Amino acid sequence: MATHYIPKDLKGETRILIIFSVKSLITTAAFGGVGLIFLLIFHSLGMDVLGVILLIIFALLGYGFGTIKIPKITGLPFTKNIEGDSMDDVIRRYLKYKSNRKVYSYTKEDK
Repeated sequence: MATHYIPKDLKGETRILIIFSVKSLITTAAFGGVGLIFLLIFHSLGMDVLGVILLIIFALLGYGFGTIKIPKITGLPFTKNIEGDSMDDVIRRYLKYKSNRKVYSYTKEDK
């Protein structure tokens, strides 16, 4: 009698601290790092409250950037192609497309 591997669904177990997935934790930390720079700048100017507010705003933007999926908006035709993708995937594909300087053209040749 042979043994077989049964895959386990790990969807809920990949969460860190309940609300963070790995990707959202990384993007929150990265955007929070930018907010930390602003916090240090405003702390040196004596405006601690503004620095903390900017830190929180940047951390929330990072969390949203890592977790929010783009919805289909019927008024905007380009969202049909990117619905359900996360924002970082869309931006990564756009930058990859813009960095590729090749121009593809198709010409129909007559026989």
